Amino acid sequence: MAEKKSCVKEITKGFLRENPTMRLVLGTCPTLAVTTSVVNAIGMGLSATIVLICSNIAISALRKVIPSKVRIPAYIVIIASFVTVVQMIVKAFLPALDESLGIFLPLIVVNCIILGRAEAFASKNPVLLSACDGLGMGLGFTAALFCMGTVREVLGAGTFLAGIQDLVNIGGFTGFDFSEKITSIGLSPVTIFILPAGGFFVFGILMAITNKIAQGKGLPKAELHGCEHCPMAANCTRRTEQEATR
Repeated sequence: MAEKKSCVKEITKGFLRENPTMRLVLGTCPTLAVTTSVVNAIGMGLSATIVLICSNIAISALRKVIPSKVRIPAYIVIIASFVTVVQMIVKAFLPALDESLGIFLPLIVVNCIILGRAEAFASKNPVLLSACDGLGMGLGFTAALFCMGTVREVLGAGTFLAGIQDLVNIGGFTGFDFSEKITSIGLSPVTIFILPAGGFFVFGILMAITNKIAQGKGLPKAELHGCEHCPMAANCTRRTEQEATR
């Protein structure tokens, strides 16, 4: 029963308490880059979730076998293997999504959420808990991308779920298009929301809202830590140089 409760806790923590994007400020590069549409956001989020779960399971299962000195390179090789598999599946079955996500799909390999969970959690916990941690963090990441994508697509393009048929076939459903209704009343979509500046603006607003909700629930403030909390800290030349000059 205790393990079951722990699994539920590990899954739910990624939604608010330790949301990797809005609370821990990890994975901001794909967050800002692919959230110009909801479909891209969902595709990236689900791809990262699959990699998170699989890599956490593999690293947890091998945690007593991988030598400490080469753990980071070993983690990267494991993560890269799963990313390659996911990318090949997306290329085969969802070519439009693969083209839309572009370089950001293979760049999941260096997503700090994936490597961070491998170092901070999977390498120290059993397989089941590590799988739950990967699922929770992945779903939290997907939820954050979905919220950003919704705001940016609706306000910036006047559509919602445009191109959903490239991700899944739902009886010929192709999403919602509000652009004609908006134009008919003399307005037009605010295109800045699908530009980089709009991405930063929406990201900041959603982060503020998330932290306000977390504060209302009595959760501790999310903090940006120094180099010592980075998974690459032990092998970082910059940190070594900084410590030598103190």
